[in-house]
Amino acid sequence: MFKRSSSMAFVLIVTAGSAYAGAGEMSSGRPSAVLRPEQCGQVWSKAVPSGDSLAQANAAPFVANWAQADANQDGMLSKDEFETGCTKGLIKNTDN
Repeated sequence: MFKRSSSMAFVLIVTAGSAYAGAGEMSSGRPSAVLRPEQCGQVWSKAVPSGDSLAQANAAPFVANWAQADANQDGMLSKDEFETGCTKGLIKNTDN
């Protein structure tokens, strides 16, 4: 009985440690934390220095899930789509 409970405790510790270690990481396509408006603006400025729109080819460092963020599916993110993505956790905080 002791051996069994010790084994279960070990498994729980390893599982919890693995979950905690990956908590801050962004997995491709999975929503992240919702960005505050000022954070969203900072990421937009980095992603789109021209202030116009963000092309999918340049979006990987900034967008967690392109298909969900590009609401009109035109291959570009407007500032409105980007800001909406921020409120849904689809835009990555690049200040980390």
